[in-house]
Amino acid sequence: MAEIGFYHLTRSSAEQALPRLLGRTLEAGRRALVLCRDEARVQALDDSLWKAPDPVWLPHGSAKLGHAALQPIWIAAAPEADRPAQAPNAASYLFLLDGVTTRLDGYERAFDLFDGSDEQAVATARQRWSGLKTAGHTLAYWRQDTKGWTRAG
Repeated sequence: MAEIGFYHLTRSSAEQALPRLLGRTLEAGRRALVLCRDEARVQALDDSLWKAPDPVWLPHGSAKLGHAALQPIWIAAAPEADRPAQAPNAASYLFLLDGVTTRLDGYERAFDLFDGSDEQAVATARQRWSGLKTAGHTLAYWRQDTKGWTRAG
């Protein structure tokens, strides 16, 4: 079973929080798959990762670029039925944005980032938490504070 961290964004957007989390993923010697709601979001994330100030280098790709096996970070969007059981880049870490859900089989860790200023996003994150807890996954809740992240659960 995957270890799943819920990241409650209260002072930054996913585009601002994601680079540091992905940087730590690469430092740990892991590969990442980032799943988001649609192709427009994939493009926006692609642009923001190239411009991220910290870390300054986040090698990544998407279907637009191709060569998934060569990419340590892969950004994708697809209808749930079309999502592969395994990451195209053999990622062991899975990042879920925009309330996207998918199978967690084969992932060591999953990161569910959600917008704390959006009441609907918070409510659906609570539903995902309850379902995953019932399924027996190991869960952690992280909330942004003024200096970084505080583990609350």
